[in-house]
Parts: sequence; structure tokens; C-alpha cells
Amino acid sequence: MTIYDDTSLQATPPESYYLGLDGGGSKTLAVLVNAQGEEVGRGVAGSSNYTGVGLENAVSNIYTAVQQARSFLDSDTIITKAWLGISAVDRPADHAALMPLLKDLAATVYLTNDAELGLSVLPDAVGVVLIAGTGSIALGRNTRGLTSRAGGWGHLLGDEGSGYALGIQALQAAVRAADGRNPHTLLLDRILQSWGLTKAEELIGAVYFNEDKAKIARLSTCVLQAERDGDVMAAALVQNAISELVLVVKTVAARLDFSIQQALPVALGGGLLLNEANFQARFLEQLEIAQPLGPVVHIEQPALSAARTVIHLTGFQNWIRV
Repeated sequence: MTIYDDTSLQATPPESYYLGLDGGGSKTLAVLVNAQGEEVGRGVAGSSNYTGVGLENAVSNIYTAVQQARSFLDSDTIITKAWLGISAVDRPADHAALMPLLKDLAATVYLTNDAELGLSVLPDAVGVVLIAGTGSIALGRNTRGLTSRAGGWGHLLGDEGSGYALGIQALQAAVRAADGRNPHTLLLDRILQSWGLTKAEELIGAVYFNEDKAKIARLSTCVLQAERDGDVMAAALVQNAISELVLVVKTVAARLDFSIQQALPVALGGGLLLNEANFQARFLEQLEIAQPLGPVVHIEQPALSAARTVIHLTGFQNWIRV
């Protein structure tokens, strides 16, 4: 993570405001709170994953969301602190590319990966956060302040268990079935219906001429529906996604020396985990076979949680990446 702190800007405004921003592969949500932690504004825009939409579009979407959230403020009002959690922000190069363009959003700006926002909902910020939405990533922190992550490699290299991974695997299964290389699957008809298409050949234009990862990720709903209707291929894809998510959590827990006898606090976020109750229940059931679970918390409003947490946050200096 990186921190920008310009104390010269902190001239004790009449009212202090704090910003939390959840920048994902599908959308960017900004929430502004006052010093009492009460929400006073929010804004939403498109993706801020700059590896997917480009740096200019990502930064534009961030500013659009923030401007909506602070629309009631005077234009010269300075936000006291901001915690920006943005997907694909992992390497020093990511911070170097984004921080100069975002540092003016507040007097003090904390820039981290979006998964780290989930730590704000765990008791003492200890445990493992799992995000499974358009993409997927797991990140954890132990009692010694050590943090580690696994997954989050993006749609070309990873994101196993994510909505996008399920969607692209469903498309591949569907076109193989259309060729006769795979047995019949309900996935082909469900995808065509979902996208308003009439034949398999139209999938080429729908996929290659419209690079919308969120659109493909939403096909995960088709996969889950087809599984409920008894489709064997869909069931195999769903089980593989669950297994991948269990593996990524186990990997982070082991790296941070959480004992397999120790109850592991877990925070869950992302549409696939939060909006699909049966999928979530099966994931937790399979995870608990390998690792006893402590509190399981839903990251339903990470931007709001981050905005409230950053009021009292003095820095990430005690969070050490391993």
C-alpha cells in the first residue's frame, strides 16, 4: 500500500469528512461520512480496475464516484482522510501509476487493494478476507500484523472461482457443445437467452467485440440456474469454483500460520458469494472440513466500513506484507 499525507492541507475545516472507496472490476462505489461515522453521500461509476479499462478510464470513474459522493460539499472543502481500495493495486508499479493521480482526493490518502477493505469488518482486523465477484482474491492478516494474499491475478492469469471464471468456462462449454465436441448442456440455451441471441455463432461477436468482463461474469447466474436444473456440466463448473475458493483461503491461512485447529475468522465479499446463498453455504461447508471457522462476516458495504474505519486510522505501518 502507499500513503499520501499532506499535513499542510489539514487546516481544521469546519466539518471533517472521510472517504471510503471500493473500486472493483464491475463498478466503483464511493461513500463519504462525517466525523461521527454517519453517511452523508455516496456515488457510483464504472470499473476502476486500470488493467481492464485503462488508466485514464479508471481514474475518471474514481473521480466521478467521489464527486457524486461529495456533491453537497463546497468545491473547496478538503476531505480529511480517504481509504481507496482498488482492484489490481498490488505491485509498487501500480501504486506509482495511480497515487500521483489520486492524491488530491483528500489530505491523507491510503491506497490499497480492494480486498484489504474487508479487513475493516473483522474483529481486530485479523482473519482472511475472500472476495468472489467479477474477479477473486483472498487476503489475510494475523495477530502479529503480517498480511498475505493469494489469487487476484486477473482474468487472464487467474481469478479462479470468480464470476468471470464461471462465465468464461460456461461459454467454452457451450461452444464445444454447439460443435458436438461436448455432450449437450443447458448452458448454451441459457447463455443465448440471457444475451438475446438466437444461435451459437453470434457468441463470437458478443464476446470478441465487447470486452465487458462484468457482462461475462453475470453469466455465473446462468451456470447456477443450469446446475439447479440438473445440468451435469454446470454442476462440474460450480464444484470447481468452490474448490478453487476453498484452496485460496487455505493457502493464505497456512502462510499466516493459522493453525488447522484454530477457528479462522472469515470475511466474505463479492456478488457471487453474497448474492448466491446456496453457493456460499456450500463453500463454507467445504472450507470448514479443512479449517474450523470462527466468525463469518459479510462485507456488504466495504466502502462505508472503510470510511468509518479511516476516521481513527493512523496508518498501515503495522501491517507487514509477507
